[in-house]
Amino acid sequence: MNTSSFRQRFALQRARLLRLVLPLVLLVAATGSGCVSTGTNPISGNTRAYGYSWEQEVKMGTEADQQIQQQYGVYEDEELQQYVDRVAQDVLAESHMRRPSTPEKFRNTEFHFRVLDSPIINAFALPGGYVYVTRGLLAHLNNEAQLAVVLGHEIGHVAGRHASKQAAKQQIMQGVLMGGAIAGQAAFGGDVAQNVMGLGGTAAQLLSLSYSRDNERESDRLGVEYATMAGYDAAEGADFFTSLKRKSKQSGQSIPTWQSTHPDPGQREDTIIKLAQEWAQKIEGSQTARNQEAYYASIEDIILGENPRQGFVENEVFYHPDLKFRFPVPSGWQVQNETSQVAMIQPNQEAYVVFRISQANTPAAAAEDFAGQKGLTVVERQQETVNGRSAYRVLGEGQTQQGQTLRILSYFIAYDGRVYAFQGMTTAQQYGTYRSALERPMTGFDELTDRQKLNIQPTRLTVRPASRAVAFRTFVDESLLPKDISATDLAIMNQVDLDETVEQGRPLKLPK
Repeated sequence: MNTSSFRQRFALQRARLLRLVLPLVLLVAATGSGCVSTGTNPISGNTRAYGYSWEQEVKMGTEADQQIQQQYGVYEDEELQQYVDRVAQDVLAESHMRRPSTPEKFRNTEFHFRVLDSPIINAFALPGGYVYVTRGLLAHLNNEAQLAVVLGHEIGHVAGRHASKQAAKQQIMQGVLMGGAIAGQAAFGGDVAQNVMGLGGTAAQLLSLSYSRDNERESDRLGVEYATMAGYDAAEGADFFTSLKRKSKQSGQSIPTWQSTHPDPGQREDTIIKLAQEWAQKIEGSQTARNQEAYYASIEDIILGENPRQGFVENEVFYHPDLKFRFPVPSGWQVQNETSQVAMIQPNQEAYVVFRISQANTPAAAAEDFAGQKGLTVVERQQETVNGRSAYRVLGEGQTQQGQTLRILSYFIAYDGRVYAFQGMTTAQQYGTYRSALERPMTGFDELTDRQKLNIQPTRLTVRPASRAVAFRTFVDESLLPKDISATDLAIMNQVDLDETVEQGRPLKLPK
């Protein structure tokens, strides 16, 4: 989180939050989509059924892009952003989206490539030309050729209009509920679910559209084709997929892992190598670029793992060094820290508290906005002080579709020129049980003055050659590793085994 937003990923499963709030969600209107329609496939040129027109895909992608940037944050390294964009544009230039035979509306579509500030290993695309890679994924690639294959794969999803295909298959019409999407209309009749929860609207709708294995196979083929035509040794992509197989599925992430969003249709590494060989034979000239040195130079100093500057938990206290605040976490509750909010979840998912920055100028105005939501009945509203700071407390109730009564306890606190909002939710029946836990972070919010916590810094990556031919673990200084990265994780990041002997002079990605 910088001075206006959090920039750290979820640490737990969003699904656990959704279990509590999904009963609030009514029907989600698919943005701009009235019915399944026919359209052109940029790859084949054939006409088929799509959930959206191309114009709608571009509009939806643009809307979702703003939500993605706000929710997850763009990594603040302009040189790295420019490097990824340059490679991406070279690969894009060889894709179906830029070929003379492709209809003009596709060829004229502007693409946007962004590096997200997340340690999760992932890349994904949104309709209309929006492609994202995380800093976590970049740390796990070993050269530019691997990056080109990943980017080509995601460009393939856009060119294949895969999200729109899936929308048509699911018969998405106006008023159809998207699984897991919190798009705004709650049983309260207003925006309570969206306001309390996180990512919503178009982005949630699009990210809920899982690609089929046929979509993935096509994107694998296209990724290799586009990268090879751009001059890269696309077979290098196989090593990255091998590393992914070694990485167990990580639980609890706001952006799913590459593995969960890109199901493996068998021996993917072998397929990548075979496809690369076939394309290399079809194309005249050299397709051997790997550009490892340039790639390593681009990721030098990239943040490894979580960034404590954007918030961390220690001994059941949440600290935010950049914004200089702290608050206690209910004992035993799990914490999710993302770009726009921090969520604390009771172990059985029976209650939770969400913390974020309010858009209101005063606690009174924030309380008024919250209390005025349609369908919310105010039980209590009063002015308070929290550790000497002006605050408002509001307790409200609302009904779910199933007739269950929920209680939402909110505190709005003025601090350092901003208004911070806490919102806790549980059932009315369990409110007495969880009231003290809900209030704990709200009434414990205070200034952070501990110099050790204020001065904490993230772990960064450096690339240096192996000084001798020994096992990789010899070069690992575990005291330098962040808490969320193990020695084995670092070996996977380098695409070697922990006890594998690395040759002298081989560049190694290590913490510093």
